[in-house]
Amino acid sequence: MPLVPSYIQNLENYVPGKPINEVQREMGISEVIKLASNENSLGPSPRAMAAMRQAMEKIHRYPDASGYILRKKLAKKYDVKTDNVVLGAGSEGIMSTIIRTFLLSDDEIISAKNSFIGFRVLANTSGKKIHWIPMKDYRYDLNAMAEQINDYTKLIYIANPDNPMGTYITREEFDSFYQHVPERVLIILDEAYFEFSQSTSDYPDSMTYRYNNVITLRTFSKAYGLAGARIGYGFAHEELIGNLLKV
Repeated sequence: MPLVPSYIQNLENYVPGKPINEVQREMGISEVIKLASNENSLGPSPRAMAAMRQAMEKIHRYPDASGYILRKKLAKKYDVKTDNVVLGAGSEGIMSTIIRTFLLSDDEIISAKNSFIGFRVLANTSGKKIHWIPMKDYRYDLNAMAEQINDYTKLIYIANPDNPMGTYITREEFDSFYQHVPERVLIILDEAYFEFSQSTSDYPDSMTYRYNNVITLRTFSKAYGLAGARIGYGFAHEELIGNLLKV
């Protein structure tokens, strides 16, 4: 029996964007403008920085694993119950927990071929069968994704707006697509860039749907400039959240 599963052995190493100081050292230059990782160049709010400095006084203590205080504040902001909120080490941390919590050995995943690389890495390392559907004009081909749904489908991932394409699916497109998704299939709507698209009239803010099989993911990394803090959050039916909190 091999030590490393074949689906791990066959993976290519993920190459993240390099830190600015590493580029400066390698290239021997002093001025660098980094665009590789979609980081907020304005940085975090001074109030967020002050809160983090204050929290450092208790860094020798283990934190509340469930993040109850932040979950409660997010619940109030988005008019849901605290039991509808989950936190993670970035949105990717929650994606990983979703895969480990809900997918059985024979379950399958559907997503777009050229969408967010973070989810692609997590899906490929799960050992599950994955249907990577080619994009159409740099957009999710929802019709092709719907046609791929079968008895083994358990999870569908959609980044909206998409990273790296920058395109989005409309409210009408999502409504039509959802009619083809069985209730037993979970849909992750990754809205990491929600704040940049919410003013678009036909953008489908998933918080207005509240479907039992839809998990909304958002983050403090982009609009709030806290990428290094690794704070992602998600909303879903309390039964889904309750099981995520067990893992």
